Amino acid sequence: MNKIFISILIIGSVTIAHLPLSPVAYAIGAEQSERQERKTQLVGPSVGKKVAKAFEAYGVEAEDGSNIDNALTLLLEINAKKDYDIAFLDRFIGVMYAQKSDEKNAIIYLNKALAPDILNEKEHADSLKLVGDLQMQVQGYKEALIAYDAWMKFTGETDGNVWIKIAQANLELKQYAKVIPAADNAIAVFGDNKNQNPHVLKLNSYYERKMFKECVDVLETAVQLFPEVKLFWTQLASFYAMVEDYPKSLQTLDLAYKQGYLDKENEIKMLANLYAQSRIPHKAAVLMEKYIDSGVVPRDDKNLFTLANSWHAAQHIGKAAAYYGELAKMTNLSKHYSKQGMLLNQDEQFAKAIVALKKAIEIGVSNEGRLNQSIAESYFYLENYKQASVYVQKALKDPKSRRTAKGWVTYIKDTAARKNASI
Repeated sequence: MNKIFISILIIGSVTIAHLPLSPVAYAIGAEQSERQERKTQLVGPSVGKKVAKAFEAYGVEAEDGSNIDNALTLLLEINAKKDYDIAFLDRFIGVMYAQKSDEKNAIIYLNKALAPDILNEKEHADSLKLVGDLQMQVQGYKEALIAYDAWMKFTGETDGNVWIKIAQANLELKQYAKVIPAADNAIAVFGDNKNQNPHVLKLNSYYERKMFKECVDVLETAVQLFPEVKLFWTQLASFYAMVEDYPKSLQTLDLAYKQGYLDKENEIKMLANLYAQSRIPHKAAVLMEKYIDSGVVPRDDKNLFTLANSWHAAQHIGKAAAYYGELAKMTNLSKHYSKQGMLLNQDEQFAKAIVALKKAIEIGVSNEGRLNQSIAESYFYLENYKQASVYVQKALKDPKSRRTAKGWVTYIKDTAARKNASI
């Protein structure tokens, strides 16, 4: 039966109110010497037979859980008289309630079993740990800490998973500084049997206290111990950025990308942003284009603007103009038509530039003179001197573009005269 008693706990999330520990239950003979003197006791024959029947009922397969209910009914009907029989029975009932996910009653009966301090050594130890685990489930973190402390003192043992739970309880209680030694103890106990959880708990402890440099230290260790965990890579890159170590942030995220660990929109955009900040706009543009086309990054106005701007910064003027054009159609904003037209002009796509620039003026712009000047220049290079003259005259009317336009007036006239073109 003991095997059942020690293997039934599954930690979960429960919202019922937690129960306080009985002070008597843990005023136990905790010292090793006292524990060694504890005599093994056996349940009385009468109670033992009745418990055996309950155990048989529990062993019957029942998908609806009625086997546990049947066992509990039999156990609750037993009228034990001797102290050990009562404690043994309470413990058995507590375990059954735990299997039934009735943490409230499980804790009550286990505390009753522990109170007289007469359970056999393993029964007592297992009950202490089980109470701690149940208190964790019902968010009774203070009581869980008391139970785990009592378990360690009683057994003289150390357990990595128990240290993790102690660290977790302290985290939930916002006793952040206490998380670190508990997590470090867990790491030490696990040794070569590496476990991620203590490192995650340390990270949370430092993060809550805004100790970002220490977060970096934790994650640098974590990526070495658990290189397959992609979350550690992205978190490390983020914390490098938080401490303004952007070269390491880029290096880390770039390495994560090469290992195939980046598959979310925010991760791709963060890497693209780091490329741009590090003056590698071509990589930023290629990355954004790939993941916008694949659908990982939405094809919306903000992302298209980033893509267009990256191609512009990388001096791929034609591509930048194309994406500004797509952005302009999507938003119908004059600023994007204006940008498209200016870039098309620069890329010597003069006919297309004229269309975009006229569209910008039609919607409404604050720098109409500058755009008329660009239209005039585009017509000029298309050798349409008549229209070039029309638009340079429009540019002359704007004080902001007048100075440039004056120079072009003469230049257009002279060129048209030299080529025998009327204006």
